[in-house]
Formats: sequence, structure tokens, C-alpha cells
Amino acid sequence: MKMSKSHSEFFPVDMGAEGWAPPPGYPAGIEEKILSGHLDEAGKEGFRTRLLRFKPGVYTTAPFVHDYWEEVYLVEGDLTVGNDEQGNGGTPFKPHTYACRPPGAFHGPFKSEGGCVLVELHYYPN
Repeated sequence: MKMSKSHSEFFPVDMGAEGWAPPPGYPAGIEEKILSGHLDEAGKEGFRTRLLRFKPGVYTTAPFVHDYWEEVYLVEGDLTVGNDEQGNGGTPFKPHTYACRPPGAFHGPFKSEGGCVLVELHYYPN
């Protein structure tokens, strides 16, 4: 695996509007901020660390599946997993919960009633 991260010491992370962008394929109201690294999905290599945030009331409508490892930590807010296409139902989770998903694992859909912030690690197997 080609490592795509550099050495970084503690630095302030702007949680305001600066540096956030909608990830490709996600609905409006979900934004990411890349903290470190790069994930090359076409080349199937790399390692990225990102923040992902949901605005209140936002939900996705279909499960996700990808060919890289994903680790997710819910830092703040609420996240519901397994809602339907209208955003109903699912299992709610509170802060300080964690998930680790291997490549090919179906997960979601997701929603957040009050908004949330997640830390995500994405990487390809060696």
C-alpha cells in the first residue's frame, strides 16, 4: 500500500464553514473535511482520515458498500443506522460509539435527528 499521509502535530481544526465539502454521492446536508491523507479509489490505495458531519434532519436512502476498510467513531450528536428511504426507523446511537467495517460490508442508510460529527478512517488492505 502506498502511504499517503504526512507527519502532522496537533493543529487547530476549523469546525466552522471553512474546508468542508459535500462528499460525492451524498445528499445535501452531509459534509466532509479531510484531516490527513488521500484515498485513491480508482487505484485502490491510500489512507485518509476525515470528519463527516450531518446537519439536523439529514438522512441517506440506500445502504453503502465500498472496497476499503472503514472505521467510524461518533464524536458528537446522534446517528441512526438502518432507516428506510423516508428516513423512518433504524437503530439510534449516541456519542462515543464505534464501528469497524471490512471491504464489501453493506451499511446504512443513516440519519441524524439533531446533527452529528463522525471521525472516519478509510484504507485499502495491504
